[in-house]
Amino acid sequence: MKCEWVRQNILFYVYNELEDDARYEVEQHLGRCPGCATELQSTRDFQTTLSQMPVAEPTPNLLASSRMRLQEGLETARQGGMWRRLVLEPATWFRQVRMSPSLAAIIFMVGFGGGIAATYNVVASGRSGGNPLTAALESNSGNSSSQPVESAAIAGIRSVTQEPNSNRVSIKYDTVSTQEAKGSLNDQRIQRLLLFAARNNYNSGVRMDSVDLLTQTPDDIRVREALMYALQNDNNPGVRLKALDGLSGFVRRDPLVRDGILRALISDTNSGVRLQALHLVEPMKADSNVRSVLAKLAKTDQNVSIRSQARTMLAQMPQMD
Repeated sequence: MKCEWVRQNILFYVYNELEDDARYEVEQHLGRCPGCATELQSTRDFQTTLSQMPVAEPTPNLLASSRMRLQEGLETARQGGMWRRLVLEPATWFRQVRMSPSLAAIIFMVGFGGGIAATYNVVASGRSGGNPLTAALESNSGNSSSQPVESAAIAGIRSVTQEPNSNRVSIKYDTVSTQEAKGSLNDQRIQRLLLFAARNNYNSGVRMDSVDLLTQTPDDIRVREALMYALQNDNNPGVRLKALDGLSGFVRRDPLVRDGILRALISDTNSGVRLQALHLVEPMKADSNVRSVLAKLAKTDQNVSIRSQARTMLAQMPQMD
């Protein structure tokens, strides 16, 4: 691996934005390259300095006007050769995105602009009775202390916090400007916002907080479905681990949950998630599906720890005729 590529991606490494395989390659290179290790330390010092500076929140007017200008620019932009290459040569541009942070940033901006355009479309449809989530929030406001959502679409959940020693929850969410909803975990409005955040939010920290709170009410079928979705689809292993914790009490009594955990055990890319899944299915090792998965892992799994634990679990079971 070349030093130039590593230095281009050090910032992504510091902020944990690299995929596992790329992160591994960077760490291996840093261990044998003093120059890049010095660059890493400088980047971390810079990150520390930035974190000590106050962060100014943009005004709602600035956000709204910026989004409108971005939307107008995207709508009037003419497609050129680059767009044709992106559409017709996906393998090439995937490699370019991986090796070029600047191209990744451009694609992110375009995706963000597309999300803004979609948001405005949802707002327009909401005026004619179109947004089911917004309508549900309005009709289930209960004892929440915030202003009603009215016809604005939810663009994202900004933060989720629980008051200490209480089941009271505070959720800040974005429309054109940031709004806030407060209520108990039993409040239908709070539950719907948590379910929305667990599936749709762009911030992995907010998704983790939402999933963590949802694990307190896993008997709700909607919550269990959201936890299953997070386990199977969330790209953050911390969120997937939280989802496993919430599903742990249903391994015995819900076959769908058990099958979902077995899928995570077989195919999850994070060894910590897989080990936790293996621990959860251990009480069910006499189940035929669980036994079949354990037998496969014991023979062919590339993770030494998982292969060893699967063999131990099988050895502890009575032989079946």
